[in-house]
Amino acid sequence: MLPGRGHNGRGVRKGRVSQVLGIRTAWTAVADGEFFCPGCGGDRNYQRLTGRRRLTLVGVPLLARGETGPVVECAACRHHYGTDVLDHPTTTRFSAMLRDAVHTVALAVLAAGGTCSRTSLETAAATVRSAGFDDCTGDGLSALVDALAADTGRVCGEPGGASLAIELHEALDPLAPHLAPTGRESILLQGARIALADGPYTPAERDVLATVGAALTICSDDVTRLLAAARTPS
Repeated sequence: MLPGRGHNGRGVRKGRVSQVLGIRTAWTAVADGEFFCPGCGGDRNYQRLTGRRRLTLVGVPLLARGETGPVVECAACRHHYGTDVLDHPTTTRFSAMLRDAVHTVALAVLAAGGTCSRTSLETAAATVRSAGFDDCTGDGLSALVDALAADTGRVCGEPGGASLAIELHEALDPLAPHLAPTGRESILLQGARIALADGPYTPAERDVLATVGAALTICSDDVTRLLAAARTPS
């Protein structure tokens, strides 16, 4: 074997060809915004890019080789990701979704009957404050439920029906895919504790909590188990 020729010279020839011929992608930014970067592990700015590939000869672009992308480029780490990464909410957006979900569940449980009880109101207010609404009060929740009842014709102790189920699904459906099982169960248990603050579940409260469980993609058997566990003093 001659020095520097590799196996029959093929290794050297391949290396020389790869240095002469190549593919270069020219990226063009078409949108930007903020996203949760899986590489950085936090909220970052991004650019959405589309690319055009060209065959190069000694680094000079020659023949077009078609389009590529789109991709999402992180402004911090410069890594490229598929556009489905934008489906994941930012940390800020996720916190707002979680806060709104807890608030909606609390109102739904109170509208099913708990708002008649001061204990339930205060339990609900404490739960909502813990979720991020720092100025939430029992009186404020009571006013909201009264307004909801006046708007829909519901009275204390009656279930919300289809409109209430729609409100719960609107708040919980987008959130559920981004929560771990324990996180989904936690939201259901918070609603259960509000319902139990003034005594055993009423049929209307059970219906609401079953809707919450379904929106959070918790199976009916697990909903039953969690509602029973919430009644057991810790």
